[in-house]
Amino acid sequence: MRFRLPGRRDDVPAGGGAPAAPRVPAGSSAAADPRSAASAGSGPPPDAGQAPAPALTGEGGTGDPRAADHDATVAPAPGWRRGERARSATRSLAIASAQLLLISAALVVIGWVLGKLWVILLPVILGLLFATVLWPPTRFLRRHGWPPALAAAVVLLVFLGLIGGLIAAIAPQVADQVTELADQAADGLEQVQQWLQGPPVNLDEEQIGQYVDQAIDSVQSNASNIAGYAATGATAVGNGLLNLVLALLLAFFFIKDGPRWVPWLAAQTGPRAAPHVVALSQKTWSTLSEFIKQQALVGFVDALFIGIGLWIFDVPLVIPLAVLTFFGAFIPIIGAFVAGAFAVLIALVDEGFTVALIIFGIVLLVQQIEGNVLQPIIQGRGFNLHAAVVILAVTAGGSLFGIVGAFLGVPVAALIAVVYRYGRDVFDGRHPEVAGDGTHTQVAGDDDGAVLTRAPGTPA
Repeated sequence: MRFRLPGRRDDVPAGGGAPAAPRVPAGSSAAADPRSAASAGSGPPPDAGQAPAPALTGEGGTGDPRAADHDATVAPAPGWRRGERARSATRSLAIASAQLLLISAALVVIGWVLGKLWVILLPVILGLLFATVLWPPTRFLRRHGWPPALAAAVVLLVFLGLIGGLIAAIAPQVADQVTELADQAADGLEQVQQWLQGPPVNLDEEQIGQYVDQAIDSVQSNASNIAGYAATGATAVGNGLLNLVLALLLAFFFIKDGPRWVPWLAAQTGPRAAPHVVALSQKTWSTLSEFIKQQALVGFVDALFIGIGLWIFDVPLVIPLAVLTFFGAFIPIIGAFVAGAFAVLIALVDEGFTVALIIFGIVLLVQQIEGNVLQPIIQGRGFNLHAAVVILAVTAGGSLFGIVGAFLGVPVAALIAVVYRYGRDVFDGRHPEVAGDGTHTQVAGDDDGAVLTRAPGTPA
């Protein structure tokens, strides 16, 4: 089907050029007189400057003598390269889909392998976190002439002594006040029962007894499940203590032999990869250290001000609640919420609704100051993860590996961010392996051993 402009009989060949000569039937006057044909083709069209925009004509369109049941389309005519470009786009989409499937399959396999090796990986990760805390005093002692093994042993023993002393200080206070809190909780339940018997609930003792009996029957019917949960919890506690002991042993070796790790790892690679291995190792170590320092500072501020509020209003278990708040800061957002909930609950049981509401306000105020003032200032010097990423990391870690996963979710996310940013800088040609003084690390040595040295400029 051919479309033509109205009032125009000549055909324009594809690709432009001069219009073809009009077809004149043989024997006509126009064919006999060439001057008339020339004048017909060379004369200007009437009203050339004021002519209206031409309309498309064709089969069924304006001016077509043939009858049809449709009008000419108003959509643009397809280009000659539309099919070629559609095939190219489809091919690119298919390649990208295949790559995404391969990457997803690789991530699933890696996750499966890590899950199988989690028993080994967990003590290693915890040992690295302990090492980030213990390395600064160990480095101080080593710089003052202490042997590496002696410095590591002394620092580790002092650390264990501090933890043991803290537990020894907290345990008697908890043991003395738990019984009192239990009695106050029983009194609170009686007050709740009296409130239920009055308006607006108006339950009598018989109805309350029925509900209590139903609760007891439910507990008895699920006694086997509860026992299974208790056994599982006891097993988890035992595994946790074993992992803690292994982590402390690994931390001792990390702080004793840690400075040899990066030279050994860099020596296993080639000269081109060695600067990247060293730089990335240093960045990941500094990220872990910064995470521990940041969360320790945040936890100390939270524990100090919340503990002062608990002490002012004479809420029991001030020191245990302050310690819980401090360690809860190492699980960002969720840990602070759980620690604050415990503080409000104990205030409610011991002092009543008014004091509990005041403690809730103190906890909320401290956490708002921490989240909106302290955290942005501190994270500006650290790994700088968005709050949404922190929440997703904590949620994913907690759903996969429980409390330990919630604790490790944020540092793992920070390490992933470090690796991503380093790779992005390498792809952009920014040379992240070069330090601020314009030097990079290279491996030097012989068959007796390898050492790391600094060289100016970018590596070849």
